[in-house]
Amino acid sequence: MKRVVLVAFLMACCSLADAQYAYKIAKLKYNGGGDWYANKTSLPNLIKFANANLRMNIFPEEDIVEPGSPDLFGYPFVHMTGHGNVNFSDADVQNLRRYLMSGGFLHVDDNYGMDKYIRREMKKVFPELSFVELPFNHPVYQQKFKFPAGLPKVHEHDGKAPQGFGLIYQGRLVCFYSYECDLGNGWEDQSVYNDPEPVRQQALRMGANLLQYATTIN
Repeated sequence: MKRVVLVAFLMACCSLADAQYAYKIAKLKYNGGGDWYANKTSLPNLIKFANANLRMNIFPEEDIVEPGSPDLFGYPFVHMTGHGNVNFSDADVQNLRRYLMSGGFLHVDDNYGMDKYIRREMKKVFPELSFVELPFNHPVYQQKFKFPAGLPKVHEHDGKAPQGFGLIYQGRLVCFYSYECDLGNGWEDQSVYNDPEPVRQQALRMGANLLQYATTIN
């Protein structure tokens, strides 16, 4: 059943204007005042990296999608970032829940300051679930690129170790939450933060793992 849902996702995405690409991914535009639009170069860089290293054939630019939009169901992978408040309406909650239950995948990347808001809002989406820290042997860390110690550390926030949390619905990881890590900053153009290239590469590799997991295993 999961495989059928995934195939349906990819077939729907094949209606792109440029049919040479398999599908698109999207950034989530949410309400509440948080800067959902942060990290403008991150997803195009991640897509370029994944296409080159995993032969994923993703459209080069991300789309923008709202949590309450029916268009959400056209993307096998949706990325969410920001520094501040998040607010999902009742319609957002219902639509996002259906999307995730139907085979969709949400990556939430705390750009610093998002933690208490995203935990509150995702509790609306799945009242019966709580974020759990994923063990380092979880498949998200064991795709093309191996991360035996979990998430890489990209930027310093509060001096904490990076953590990868997940929402598990009926045995399936539907939402991956990267905390104290800042993966999206690591995907940005090198000139934005002047991060060392090894740090950027680790961030891109982990992002590629998430894409691979969401579109093949998940």
